[in-house]
Amino acid sequence: MDAPVETWSSLCAYVMSLWLNRFYIYSCAALGVGLWICIQFLSKAKKQNGDHLPKSNLPQIMLDVPAGEHKNSQINKVHVVGVKIFYGSQTGTAKRFAQILAEAVAFLSLPTEVIDMRDYDPDDCLVDESTSKNVCVFLVATYTDGKPPESAGWFCKWLEETANDFRVSKTYLNGLRYAVFGLGNSLYADCYNTEKELFETTSEEESGSEEGGNANVVVDVEDLGRMMDHMKKAKRERELSEEAAKTGSSQQIPEEDERREMITPALREALTKQGYRLIGSHSGVKLCRWTKAMLRGRGGCYKHTFYGIESHRCMETTPSLACANKCIFCWRHHTNPVGTAWRWKMDQPKMILQEALENHQSLIKQCRGVPGVRGDRLEEGMVVKHCALSLVGEPIMYPEINQFLKLLHHRNISSFLVTNAQFPEEIRNLEPVTQLYVSVDASTRDSLKKIDRPLFKDFWQRFLDSLKALAEKQQRTVYRLTLVKAWNVEELKSYAELVSLGQPDFIEVKGVTYCGESSASSLTMANVPWHEEVVHFVRELVNLLPGYEIACEHEHSNCLLVAHEKFKVRGEWHTWIDYDRFHELVRKYEQSGGIQTFTSADYTAPTPQWAVFGARERGFDPADTRFQRRNRSKDISGC
Repeated sequence: MDAPVETWSSLCAYVMSLWLNRFYIYSCAALGVGLWICIQFLSKAKKQNGDHLPKSNLPQIMLDVPAGEHKNSQINKVHVVGVKIFYGSQTGTAKRFAQILAEAVAFLSLPTEVIDMRDYDPDDCLVDESTSKNVCVFLVATYTDGKPPESAGWFCKWLEETANDFRVSKTYLNGLRYAVFGLGNSLYADCYNTEKELFETTSEEESGSEEGGNANVVVDVEDLGRMMDHMKKAKRERELSEEAAKTGSSQQIPEEDERREMITPALREALTKQGYRLIGSHSGVKLCRWTKAMLRGRGGCYKHTFYGIESHRCMETTPSLACANKCIFCWRHHTNPVGTAWRWKMDQPKMILQEALENHQSLIKQCRGVPGVRGDRLEEGMVVKHCALSLVGEPIMYPEINQFLKLLHHRNISSFLVTNAQFPEEIRNLEPVTQLYVSVDASTRDSLKKIDRPLFKDFWQRFLDSLKALAEKQQRTVYRLTLVKAWNVEELKSYAELVSLGQPDFIEVKGVTYCGESSASSLTMANVPWHEEVVHFVRELVNLLPGYEIACEHEHSNCLLVAHEKFKVRGEWHTWIDYDRFHELVRKYEQSGGIQTFTSADYTAPTPQWAVFGARERGFDPADTRFQRRNRSKDISGC
């Protein structure tokens, strides 16, 4: 009788223990069920993702099977050990793409290795990849003049030399499985993705020499991008067609190059960080550092010294942020867009000018209360008297540039327009400008290509035609020479020939301004000439230019002005501008429908002695106080 009682007591105790700890038991059970549900959900999602991959668009990696055996045997997939991603980058884009690709490959549970071509010796290592089970992906950019970036220079040189070396077997890299992705700007049509083509050409030569030349197939990753573009275009056309069918509209489908805004969200963010006030979809304004300096009585820019502008009343703006060059000394570090023709939505000139003036006045107001700012100049600065169309980009690309200039002159605002000498027809069609500049950054075809990196194939002919068009203008014209040490300071005779071609009224010679380190440029402080070096260059240049003399100097800007002798009246220079007289002449020109013309000699004014070359002040206005800044940080603003 005792045994059943003890068994019953034990069972009761066990049940009681479970009841007392029921909370923990329920929690463990819920956790287990939750984990099981999560595992089932993840497994199902992984399977669905695998099923939804566009397999038809992805290249398949297969075993090298002789052509004759394809009919009688099933093609087997190759086992891939890992993926090696090689990149050659100048500005960091290829490196960034390589890292993104590595992260994507990691999801396939494949080991990846990202390799900088700078640190890789293809002579010793690349041949080993042809026998390995790795897939090699090459991401290479095309930099200046169709050449590879510096980091990939040795790799590409070795590849080209090896492909052309008769001592190296054409099957040297046979078996190498690889993909090539080229980076570059498609606007450089003559050298776009030439480095990618180098990889393809050399590899095809090696693989094509063997019998059954389809053993190694180039997998061009860029083809996937083209396929996606076609798919997107087809999808958009289908959606538009369906929408037109529903509404009964007969409106035609817009072309692929439908006009878009020039300023993208990313570009807007980048330029805003640099201090721009962006206007509409393609314009901008920014406060020049010389405007701020003159507000504080610390002197004006070289235009004040050379031409008598009031720097604190000068607005620096542009109606086109786009440019047709990518100059190595661009102080905007190539954050602005590029193009060879206007292909964006266009804002009206009246709106651009109105918002430019409002934004400029807002920036001037922010100087109120700044230590040293003079009240009289702050009040004067609220009324814009001059406009420097040299902020960034190519203002002459703007289709309504003539209307914009007229609006400036109607407000008695003088115009200083700078062009990069790539649009000769636009120069010929320009209405009168107070002063028209052409940037002459080099004097030979090769040096211009290296320094300006123009987008046009016929850039040199456009450059020469622009100078010829400048010679036809009756108003004031200027050559703007930027000296880059070790790049363009040895071309004196060529510069003299270009001067005879364009016959400018003035020649500004300025040492390049170092704008800090940039992945898009190789310039350093070693490329900035000293002021005395600029003076020496100008002296030698003037000796080759009959009819020209050194007129003015602005040491603080490392700049000199060479003027034609016609501006030297009775032994005194007249490089300054009579702005009131200019506006009077422009009004008569417009009222007469362009019949009553005028020349640069009709609105000159005497140059003060302190601005003349050789004066003790060296171009600094004695009415202001020169301020020497210690440990100054870089400042890339200014015109």
